[in-house]
Amino acid sequence: MLEVKNLSHAYAEAATKVLENIDLKVDSGELVSIVGPSGCGKSTLLRTIAGLIRPTSGQIRLGGTLVQDVPDNLAVVFQDYSRSLLPWMSVRDNVAFPLRGRGMDRKARRAAAEEALDAVGLSYAARKYPWQLSGGMQQRVAIARAIAYRPALLLMDEPFGSVDAQTREELEDLVLSVRANQEMTILLVTHDIDESVYVGDRVVVLGRHPGRVIGDVAVALPGNHDQITTRELPEFVHLRAEIGRLVRQAAEANPAA
Repeated sequence: MLEVKNLSHAYAEAATKVLENIDLKVDSGELVSIVGPSGCGKSTLLRTIAGLIRPTSGQIRLGGTLVQDVPDNLAVVFQDYSRSLLPWMSVRDNVAFPLRGRGMDRKARRAAAEEALDAVGLSYAARKYPWQLSGGMQQRVAIARAIAYRPALLLMDEPFGSVDAQTREELEDLVLSVRANQEMTILLVTHDIDESVYVGDRVVVLGRHPGRVIGDVAVALPGNHDQITTRELPEFVHLRAEIGRLVRQAAEANPAA
């Protein structure tokens, strides 16, 4: 589904490499978490994959096609849901808005939006406006908008970083449900190590200065995930510690300037 090969990037104004020689493959249907210390380039990597930033060197291929601009079959959910939703549009119209680019007529766009809102448990809020909803509900709208688009790849950049702990857990479970029901490929950036293990099939760890892959850990937790039971499993505790050590080592080896 996704192949990142020998990717490096430097911002011209900083004249410093942010990413160096990143190699990453994501299979169709996988959910891959990306973690690392602050400043390691996680968001920059996501933006290069999304075609929002052209990397200094290297290649990105989505479904075998070289990414040079923003791909048509890709969607992004950002952390700042309040800025990504249009306040003058209803919830349903926010979800339906990107579907204009799919060439769908109004009736088809509305049906797709309502189906996506039902998938995230917000059918009742279709006629409301974003500013009438809580932060967690607004982020559900952003997720609904992404899945209504039916992307081949869904990118999520710290999507739950601005909500409370309980809402965060609910949204984690929502993403797992959407992924299972929609058979969607997801790349999720997070600072939360527990979250990376709970939702991911793999956890990719980036070092920093410049960012590079220092770990790629497979996650194989038994049974359906549950916020209490899963986090108590010895396997979960072991994986959390393993990834935590990698992140801490990266932070200590490259202290922030």
